[in-house]
Order: sequence, then structure tokens, then C-alpha cells
Amino acid sequence: MRILFGILAIAIYSGITFYLGWNLRAWLLSIQQFRWPIVYWTFLFLISYGYFIGKLHPLLTPLTVLGSYWMFFLQYGLILCIIANLIIKFSPLSTKMVGTGVVGLLVILLIAGTYFAYSPVVRNATIEINKPGEDMRIVMASDFHLGLLSGTGHLEKFVKLSNEQKPDLVLLPGDLVDDSPQRFINKGMGEVMKNLQATYGVYGVPGNHEYYGNEIPEFKQAMTESNVRILMDETILVDNRFYLTGREDLTNKKRLALNELQPENQELPWFVMNHTPMDLDEPANLGVDFHVSGHTHRGQMWPNHFITERIFELDYGHRQKEQMHALVSSGFGFWGPPTRLGSQSELWVIDVKFSE
Repeated sequence: MRILFGILAIAIYSGITFYLGWNLRAWLLSIQQFRWPIVYWTFLFLISYGYFIGKLHPLLTPLTVLGSYWMFFLQYGLILCIIANLIIKFSPLSTKMVGTGVVGLLVILLIAGTYFAYSPVVRNATIEINKPGEDMRIVMASDFHLGLLSGTGHLEKFVKLSNEQKPDLVLLPGDLVDDSPQRFINKGMGEVMKNLQATYGVYGVPGNHEYYGNEIPEFKQAMTESNVRILMDETILVDNRFYLTGREDLTNKKRLALNELQPENQELPWFVMNHTPMDLDEPANLGVDFHVSGHTHRGQMWPNHFITERIFELDYGHRQKEQMHALVSSGFGFWGPPTRLGSQSELWVIDVKFSE
């Protein structure tokens, strides 16, 4: 069944690629710029599968970059080509005129999407916890996907923005690296991460992409050397003030249930990091006070958020569920194309107020 599903997926994907290529060819013919059909189709399909081909060898890395951008054109090109075909069919407008408009709109969307991806914003929230404690400030950011396109410069923006908030605690709930931590290590990003400042430290958990890279020990070691403590199904007591739990990602089918990580003292605040916000009932019922996640990217590119809204109870933002405050971030980085539309790279600043 998996083989059949794979064949079907490749067939559908290749069919969409051909449809986009055929429309692009029609426009190029209309402006008399279409040349060398064999080269054209070979190059088009090479780019369409470039994201995967580029991972086979470091020399093929440029194909990964082209393949990442292809995902942007795949989504918006498909939508716009369907609209363009209908316009050409039911209006007197020519292929040249409509095609030029589509290409121009794609360029505008790409420029806007790139801006929103690489221009992170700071979002604020204030929560009240009905337990004793001293008010504190938390910075939370997820889904950096540090690696090829989300690199040192983007991480430097986060460190600068985070330190400006003067946080007591920094939480990084997963997908810190894009599959493999090797580029994080080789590019010296750990030296940048070391500059993060927080009264009680910087903590993170693995996300699904750390598991996809299958280099969890190397990832954890790289983060440790960057002064980021990775919690993997662990609950720790921080400065005798609050408990902090970091869960394994859902990708790990052997991860512990949250009730096995419950702290002994229920009188102290309990914070939980869980990369994927798949189940909020469990932490709410167990008495978690603050639960943070990422993973959803808020769809990353419009209109994908309509999908994430239906998959997750909370796919973005803050919500109180019984006594628990839940927060899901769209992420500081991105996956695939370095573009965001309908979302923006972000970090959250949460001011926590306690009843006593």
C-alpha cells in the first residue's frame, strides 16, 4: 500500500508540474521566447524534484534551494494558472496579456512573502496564573529550521530581539534545525545562540524535523554547547520557582505520557513545551499552567491556515483552556520556500502574573 501510495503521489505531483510547465510554455510562446523544448522540460522537472535531489550530495545543494522556491511557485502558480485559464476561455483577453499579469503577480507575491519570512515581529501576551510566584517574562519562539535558507543572520535577529525583552526564561519548542544539525554546527550558529540572555536559562525540545534528520545525539550536543538545554521527556525544577517539562515529539512513538512527567509539588507553577499541539485536553486535565507549541507555521502560506485550523484545536495564538494557558507560535523561521503569506516570522513575549 505504501508503494502504491508513493507511485500515486509522484504521478499527481508530476501531473501538476506538467500542467504548470504547459501554461508557462504557452506564455513563453506568446512572447516568442520559448526555446529548446527538451532542455526546458528536463530543467523544469529537475527543479520540481530539486528539494529531494539536492539532499543526495552536498554538490547538489543548489537544487535544494531551487526546489524550495519551486514549492512557492507550485502552490500559487497552480491557483493562478487555473484562474488564468478561465479568464482566457471566457474573456477576450489574450494569453500574452493574462500570462504577463500572472507572472507579474507571482513576482510581487514572492517579494512580499520573502519580506514576511525574513522580517520577524514581536508579539505580546499577558497571562495570569492562580498560584504563588514572582511575576516573570518569557520569550518563546519555535520552528527556526536553521540550516540552508534560515541561517546565521536570521538567528542573529532572534538573539537581538530576545535580549531586548530582558526575559527571565527563553523557551524553544522544537524544529530548531532543519533536519540535520550539521549546517548549524559548521556555520558557527552555536556561537550566536550563546549570546541569548535569560535569568533562568534557555530551554528547548526536539521537533519532528530533528527526528527526520536522525541525528538526535548530535543535535542535543550542539545545543548543549550553545547553552540551550534540551529536555526530552524530562521535568525539572527551576530555581525552586517553577517546574518545566520538555516532551519528546509525537514522531517518537515511544515518548512518555504526560502523566508520567507530572511534578511532585502541584503548588508550584508547571510549564510544558510540546512541539506539536495535537492534544490540549491531556495537559489541561493534569493541571499544566502554561503550555507552548509550534509546528503549525499557521500554514505558512495563505490559504494553508484553513487546513491547520481543522487539524489542530489551536493552530495559532493564545487560548485559555480551563486553568491552562496554551500558546502556539507560527514560528521564527520557515520550512521549504523562504516565504510567508498570511503569517509572519515571530517571537512571543509572555508576561506571567501570579496570584500571590
